[in-house]
Amino acid sequence: MKTQIDLNSDMGECFGPWIIGDGVDDDIMPLISSCNIAAGFHASDPNIMLHSIQQAKKHHVAIGVHPGFRDLVGFGRRHIVASASELVNDCLYQLGALREFIHLENEALHHFKPHGSLYIHASKDREFSELLIKTLQKIDSNLPIYCMENTVTIEVARAMKQPYVREFYGDRDYDDNGHLVMVRRARAYTPDEVANKVLLACKEGLVQSVTGKMVHIDFDSVCIHSDTAGALSLIKATRDLLTKNGIEIKKPIIQN
Repeated sequence: MKTQIDLNSDMGECFGPWIIGDGVDDDIMPLISSCNIAAGFHASDPNIMLHSIQQAKKHHVAIGVHPGFRDLVGFGRRHIVASASELVNDCLYQLGALREFIHLENEALHHFKPHGSLYIHASKDREFSELLIKTLQKIDSNLPIYCMENTVTIEVARAMKQPYVREFYGDRDYDDNGHLVMVRRARAYTPDEVANKVLLACKEGLVQSVTGKMVHIDFDSVCIHSDTAGALSLIKATRDLLTKNGIEIKKPIIQN
């Protein structure tokens, strides 16, 4: 059973006056311990990026960059066919943009977490994962990458000795192999459903797949997306249930 866990959420995923999800980022920020801030390719803009960083700083939340495919129209959830080097350069561009705003606030970049379809692409594509992590090591060999167990990304991170944080998704479904069921739009979840799912994973290391099979899972951080319908209630319920069961919400334990 885990006695502490990181609770993370994707932040700043609006664009100008367009609001994604319920528009409750400022209410979510005090409830989480790390955040992943969009950097302009799938969502966000300079003003939203700075505001998100300021809110994270205010609530002592670890700040990560959340680069995605160059896909504002599809919110980064469409697969873009591009070379590994092109995608890594896109990631580097987004990292640099967010990091300058982080430096403006005298904060530090805590982690790197790809968004949406880019995250899934990295989990399966060895060439991209290897080039990405090789590039991250040149920039900051101590910068953790958020990823999942049983993926190419974590295999490469371990082989190349790049720090990593393993994730579990409270508001996404799993298949019988412990992999995410990728969707363009998440289904509706109830607060109790998500909270109990996360508690089971923390206490017993299990998640129920879409076929009803109980699958073993291990992780260091729980993600609940801010654009999922009712995200604030999902995160509140999860945090409350974990706390009631003696599980402390803290910044993640970094693995090597």
